[in-house]
Amino acid sequence: MDNAEIFTIKELALYLKLAEKTAYRLASDGKLPGFKVGGAWRFRKTEMDRWIKEQEQYAIKKQDEE
Repeated sequence: MDNAEIFTIKELALYLKLAEKTAYRLASDGKLPGFKVGGAWRFRKTEMDRWIKEQEQYAIKKQDEE
């Protein structure tokens, strides 16, 4: 696996266009698929892309229910 496929919290925040604090809170709350290495959050790009698709599907489903 290439290191470019794993994001730090800062890289993830840039990727998702979020504040770092928001990304950290979402990760800490278990709302983002990530893992800790030595106390620092890490995120696999493939998992984040999957999570984004799930969020899109959830939004579409919610919209259809309204």
